[in-house]
Amino acid sequence: MRILGLSAFYHDSAAALVEDGRIAAAAQEERFTRKKHDAAFPTHAMEFCLEKAGCGLEGVDFVAFYDKPFLKFERLLETYLAFAPRGFASFKMAMPLWLREKLFQKDLLRKKFKTYDAGFDWANKLLFAEHHQSHAASAFYPSPFERAVVLTMDGVGEWATTSAAIGNGNKLDVIKEIHFPHSLGLLYSAFTYYTGFRVNSGEYKVMGLAPYGEPRYRDKILDTLMDVKEDGSFRLDMSYFDYCTGLTMTNGRFHDLFGGPPRSPETELLDQRHMDLAASIQAATEEVVLRLTRSLAKETSEKNLCLAGGVALNCVANGHVLRDGAFDNIWIQPAAGDAGGALGAALSVYHRYQDGPRKANGAMDSMRGAYLGPEPAQSEIEERLSKAGARFTTVSGDELIDATARALAEGKAVGWFQGAMEFGPRALGGRSILGDARSPGMQKTLNLKVKYRESFRPFAPSVLREDVDEWFTLDTDSPYMLIVAGVAEEKRRAMSEAEEALFGIDKLNVARSEIPAITHVDYSARVQTVHRETNPRYHALISRFKELTGCPVIVNTSFNVRGEPIVCTPEDAFHCFMGTGIEVLSIGDCILRKEDQDPALKKDYKDAFELD
Repeated sequence: MRILGLSAFYHDSAAALVEDGRIAAAAQEERFTRKKHDAAFPTHAMEFCLEKAGCGLEGVDFVAFYDKPFLKFERLLETYLAFAPRGFASFKMAMPLWLREKLFQKDLLRKKFKTYDAGFDWANKLLFAEHHQSHAASAFYPSPFERAVVLTMDGVGEWATTSAAIGNGNKLDVIKEIHFPHSLGLLYSAFTYYTGFRVNSGEYKVMGLAPYGEPRYRDKILDTLMDVKEDGSFRLDMSYFDYCTGLTMTNGRFHDLFGGPPRSPETELLDQRHMDLAASIQAATEEVVLRLTRSLAKETSEKNLCLAGGVALNCVANGHVLRDGAFDNIWIQPAAGDAGGALGAALSVYHRYQDGPRKANGAMDSMRGAYLGPEPAQSEIEERLSKAGARFTTVSGDELIDATARALAEGKAVGWFQGAMEFGPRALGGRSILGDARSPGMQKTLNLKVKYRESFRPFAPSVLREDVDEWFTLDTDSPYMLIVAGVAEEKRRAMSEAEEALFGIDKLNVARSEIPAITHVDYSARVQTVHRETNPRYHALISRFKELTGCPVIVNTSFNVRGEPIVCTPEDAFHCFMGTGIEVLSIGDCILRKEDQDPALKKDYKDAFELD
């Protein structure tokens, strides 16, 4: 049985294909169109999934969409009526789009599918899941657990903003929900907007900025903006927000409470207040999430926790949940945002609607390392690189591993394009830019000369799973870079009095450990454990680097520049290589060195994409 799952028309459109309960393929549309967070119908992602299955749409038994448009429209109308006459300007902008397109998404989908299969039986094949049902299914069904609590937290689906469910075998039942407008995700987005970053893409910047500040406003958030109960349930005081009916996230009352208007985007972060605001919303979010998880553990007596929804991408909060110990084990869907809803919708149809069997093994999840995207053959890589004008050398696999590891040990920035593309927002050793974690200057080099992004942004370490507890305060799997842990005490560097006295961004260039390129200012790191079972070539590279240097840790960041989706094709990789400070490109069995390339092919990449 083949089930195609789709998410579209809001942000991060995607497609996923499930065959007899096995995840066969999944990809985001942005990777193909090169438009960050592309919300359009996922034409290219869907075609990739069908090609991977070796069938057309006629070979698919069901198509599952990740939410229910009519329920969203109901929420929109009820919200505008509840706040009327406020919000009329926003209402005038929203209604034409809904009446022209969004309200008739079923018909729009039917027409799209008819172009692929004229006889497509949309009345029986096209199914719609609720938004949080899709998120919960994406978290529980691929997890290694037979039973688990599933906590979904995001901005908003149809009505739900936070939901809890119990997963057992192939069953998944929601037990409680918090509804719009009371939303932890939208609260975090309000501070994303207020601190000058873009909503739905800049939240991770707020998380990265938080360690530079002090949580001076934490209690103000918890006591004034929110009413948070001991069990983590909450309500927001909507008199401080404008997102229900306005065109912004916050209003004048919010601005008065926190001492001024929102920061203008792209202005320098010289104001310590913005760093303190970032620290405060991060601390408040962690408090709410911990109250939720503790109460769910106590209420259900379950030992396992699954997480999904955009808030589940807050890896700092995830680290706190793990260390808190209310649950013995946690598992987080790597595509926790809306893209993952496509996968969850397909899995929900298979297991819930069709009562398909599920057997968890208790150890490995079924995401296959999230390497679910396109994987060009070596012959295709060589052909496409040649057409792009690249000058490369084709070597054996062992030679490629050795040459790449030596380049890293020499302090070079390396583009790494290997195997299948990752599904979700993180590069996990398939489409990555790599560096030497021991280098004091690597963080600055990658931010300013390769990624062209803000200097304060931290980088993540990839570490061999067998060595993780020696280098970090973590001794569990973290394959998807979704858990933050501390650098091990014995790897840290003692700070001088002058260094300890530094504040804010001044902390940035102080080496704090033996692996300074991935050590954040609070000694934390967003850890990815690398497993031989799911990515043998990446594991072999880090193992060879360890043989050369004694260190099993390297820097891993996504293969793109700021504002660009992660590279998808060999051409994407070559263009990024030629437009940035990347010095070596390892792609399939091909090695490219910058000094060997035609200078005429160098690209002006810094301003090629709209800033995120």
